Amino acid sequence: MNRQLRRLGVQRPYRMVVGSAAVLVLAAGGTALAAGVDDAPTDQRATAVAETAPRLDDVASRAQARVATPAPASPSATPSTSPSASPTPSPRVTRAKVRATADPDLTRKAAPKPPSSKVLRYDYQAQITYYYCGPAAVRNALSAAGIERGQDDLAAQLGTTEMGTNSAEDTTRVLNAVVKGDPYRTRMFAGTPSDAQIERLRADVVAAVTDQRAVVANVAGDATDLDGGWHSFPGGHYVAAVGYRDNGRTVRIADSADPSLPAYWVSVTTLANWIATRGYSA
Repeated sequence: MNRQLRRLGVQRPYRMVVGSAAVLVLAAGGTALAAGVDDAPTDQRATAVAETAPRLDDVASRAQARVATPAPASPSATPSTSPSASPTPSPRVTRAKVRATADPDLTRKAAPKPPSSKVLRYDYQAQITYYYCGPAAVRNALSAAGIERGQDDLAAQLGTTEMGTNSAEDTTRVLNAVVKGDPYRTRMFAGTPSDAQIERLRADVVAAVTDQRAVVANVAGDATDLDGGWHSFPGGHYVAAVGYRDNGRTVRIADSADPSLPAYWVSVTTLANWIATRGYSA
């Protein structure tokens, strides 16, 4: 073909054209060459970048999620916030709570303090025979609780004879047979009462009268009341204690022996020594 071009006299122009084309290529600063050489790789890289971009976005998203969401705290490092969790009480609080639960005395209301003085309302009756002091004393005591009984009926229950009524054990038995709840107890004195026994008598009188019950005492010998009256029963006698004053240091006596003097006051010490070797029901 070159030969034909030479024959036609176009050899130089052809070269110029070819040269010009080369110059144009070179003048383009290698841009076309670079484009021609890098076209395929560039497209491949773009595709690779496009394919990789979502993966990088996923990595970034996961990284942000890890930063935004704090890692769960270790159970040993952070106290539990569960609603059921509560601080462990101190040993002292726990023991106090156990004592309050186990000991009913700590939760029970305190009993009201008895009055400093109280006298029961009762229906007095003198003894109908000389040996009915026992039945009469029990009858007068029961009347303070609103219970009516005849002396003859009570004498039969007490086992009373012309020799009298045997002991405070009998009066306690009959009183409990009539009064609901068996509240009466017998206290016996073996001899001259001690200070503790005198205090026990005082407390028993206060407790019984506060509970609307009279005390029945089996006495013997002599006693002087607070008004100076003298009372003597060498062979024994029964009286009812129907009241008290000065927190029980003085006791009100209902005495069936003399209807002209149905009641009087004695000190609790006098009453205790009057009971002496006998006993009482309270």
